[in-house]
Amino acid sequence: MSGSILYIHGFNSSPLSKKAQQLEAVMQQLGLAERLRIPELHHHPRQAMAQLETAIAELGTPLLVGSSLGGYYATHLAERHGLKALLINPAVTPHQYFDGHLGTQRNYYSGEDWELTLDHVQALAELEVPAPADPGRYQVWLQTADETLDYRHAERYYRACALRIQAGGDHSFQGFAEQLPALLAFAGIARGQYAALDFSVF
Repeated sequence: MSGSILYIHGFNSSPLSKKAQQLEAVMQQLGLAERLRIPELHHHPRQAMAQLETAIAELGTPLLVGSSLGGYYATHLAERHGLKALLINPAVTPHQYFDGHLGTQRNYYSGEDWELTLDHVQALAELEVPAPADPGRYQVWLQTADETLDYRHAERYYRACALRIQAGGDHSFQGFAEQLPALLAFAGIARGQYAALDFSVF
C-alpha cells in the first residue's frame, strides 16, 4: 500500500505516546487511518519483531518511523526488506546500554511490570546491522539535548544518511507535529492531501 506508515515506539513506550498520537490524529484527519499501524509492542525483542513483520506484511511497503529503540528496530527491518525509514532520536547498539539495567522495568503507559533479562539483551544484539548500505532510504532526526541517548552516536552511525540535527529539544523530540509534513512527504503521500492542514493544532 503506497503512502502507508508503520510507527515503531520506543522502550517502555506505547501507541499512547505523544508522537504516536499526533501521527494517528493527522492520518485520521486526512482519511488515511487504514494506512497507519502503531502496534503495541511486546517488551521482548523477538516477539516485538514478529509483531512488526506482521504489520509490514499487512501494509506492503510502509515507511518505517522509529523512535528511540524503535529506530533500532526500524533500521534492522529497513535493511532486511529494503524499506524506507525515518528515525527519531534512534538508539544505536542498545544492547550495550541495557547490561546495566537488568531487572524489573515498568512500562510508562500501561503500568506493566516486567523483567529485563540477558535474553532480551542477546535478542537485541542479534538485530544489529552494519550502517545502512543505501542511505538514500533514510532520514534521521536528532535533537542535541536528548537526555537519554547521546545524539552523536546516531550522527556517526548514520553519517551517510540525510541527517536533520536540531539544537536543544529532548529525547521525546520537541516540535514533532510541525515536522509531520516532511514525514508525510517521505512516506509518499501527495502534498495536496495535507497542504491546507494546520499542523500546530496536533
